[in-house]
Amino acid sequence: MAFPNVRLSNRPLHFIYLCDCSGSMAAQGKMQALNQAIRQSLPGMAEVARQNPEARVLVRAVRFADQAAWHLAEPTPVQQLQWRDLEAGGITAMGEALNLVAEVLQSPPMEERALPPVLVLISDGQPTDDFDAGLARLMRLPWAQKAVRLAIAMGHDADLEVLQQFIGPEPSGAGKSPRRPLQASNATTLAQYIQWASTAVVGAASMPASRVTPAPAADRPNPSDSVGNIPLPDLPPTLLDPSVDVGPLVW
Repeated sequence: MAFPNVRLSNRPLHFIYLCDCSGSMAAQGKMQALNQAIRQSLPGMAEVARQNPEARVLVRAVRFADQAAWHLAEPTPVQQLQWRDLEAGGITAMGEALNLVAEVLQSPPMEERALPPVLVLISDGQPTDDFDAGLARLMRLPWAQKAVRLAIAMGHDADLEVLQQFIGPEPSGAGKSPRRPLQASNATTLAQYIQWASTAVVGAASMPASRVTPAPAADRPNPSDSVGNIPLPDLPPTLLDPSVDVGPLVW
């Protein structure tokens, strides 16, 4: 008996930006640089998605200022995404933004077959609401625990301690690591970090489960860091060093 030609469906990979849109982002061209960096990263992300047909890369974005709201509410295939510019003004409701993301990482609406999501938090300041409560709610969810969580600090006024809490425990030892906040001092470094997150990290997260090697137990300080976690790709040498800025200090 002949079996029908059934194509197995690919697995959704949710990529979510959490973007600081507070008033300070209007200074020194920060917001313009963020919009441009995200827009320029999309072709590379789309190419990574094309090379990994096992995954369906879906992009969303949260903006937070006086309040947090979905800037891009529907999970949009990266190949179809037309980025709308963010605008700055207000304070920094970062905790509320984490609450919004927590709502969509529950099961449902998260699909059982989804790949671990990628969450990228970008900020130039400090939260002005209850960040701890928002983070606690988010991290109670298995999908958040499995997620690749990255943070980009725009300038030297960003609260690195808060961003580190979002990422998780700081790795031991010296040297560069994507498990620390990536500090961008100008548009060049910001664009490089976002390009890395949207290509190398998405490529790693798109990898079939059979090709993912679980992290050793010693590298998993939290019990929730199980085999579902994705090993992060190394930061490219020289260009992407969290402790060394590239180019002149602007922010």
